[in-house]
Amino acid sequence: METSQRDELSGFLNVLPHVDFCCVYGSTLHPNNQDKSKMVDYILGVSDPMQWHSENLKMNSNHYASWMVHLGGARLITGVADKVGVGVHFNPFVSWNDRKLKYGVVRMHDLIQDILDWNRFYLSGRLQKPVHLLVDNLDIEDVNSVNKRAAVSAALLLLPSKFTEEDLYAKICSLSYMGDLRMLFAEDTNKVNKIVKGQFDLFRSMYKPFLEDCETKNLLRFSSAQANLVQDSSLSASRSLVSSLPASVRSQMGKSLGEKKILSETGRVSGEICIASREAAAKCMEKVMKRRVMVSSARQAVSGFLAAGVINATMYLSQKMRKGWNSRS
Repeated sequence: METSQRDELSGFLNVLPHVDFCCVYGSTLHPNNQDKSKMVDYILGVSDPMQWHSENLKMNSNHYASWMVHLGGARLITGVADKVGVGVHFNPFVSWNDRKLKYGVVRMHDLIQDILDWNRFYLSGRLQKPVHLLVDNLDIEDVNSVNKRAAVSAALLLLPSKFTEEDLYAKICSLSYMGDLRMLFAEDTNKVNKIVKGQFDLFRSMYKPFLEDCETKNLLRFSSAQANLVQDSSLSASRSLVSSLPASVRSQMGKSLGEKKILSETGRVSGEICIASREAAAKCMEKVMKRRVMVSSARQAVSGFLAAGVINATMYLSQKMRKGWNSRS
């Protein structure tokens, strides 16, 4: 991102209360995109959402649905995000500096937990794709390395023995859309391919260290053939990939596939998932992820509708549905 564009987008933070983390994303920021009329998305990480919303209501009450402002204020806003949604409150259709913006506010603790454990697999899925960091006071970029490494492992488990680099990034990108209810009617069916093609170089630079690490461990090798990546599809390689998945995913897989107890030299007992075949492990992981994404997407859809208000929510949904139907025609 060019310095002038970064400075412009960072300028929005000057009209908001303090944040500890901020990243921006959206198709309008893609390197090859010339259409600047589309919405820019912000994710804001804060230490205390209720306090943050209290301050922001004094500064920018027009960013919120009027019914939430009048009926409960910051307490209601935070309650809906935590109890109904997945811990993120979004304000869409915010006008600023001749741009349309949408920003989501999340508790830093919840953001870190999702990145490390995929317990909701909502913002962690977003951070597996290219974003532009504007503020990172707690070094979330470093924490996100765990998330990206796990994403590579999950994608490899779902891919055949030979595939292209683009196939890999598309599979990583698709993880957070598996089971997403919006994909049935309100999303562009070509969304994954468009994201990858529009930001291929960003994906490459983002995942290069992790692919090199896989190559060092003999899990993956680069080939000069048409399918330029070849992975080890053995059972031992599959176990290695599964071991790199977040604990909550492995726990769910263990309940389905079974676990055996392993006693380490230090006397610590740990569980190892019983993997009879690579296909069984991949199918089980996919089922776990689809269920997780489906629940999160449904909860966030309801929370988003309440947070945005009827008019904004209807407008946002109609735009999404229009894109979805256009991609199917």
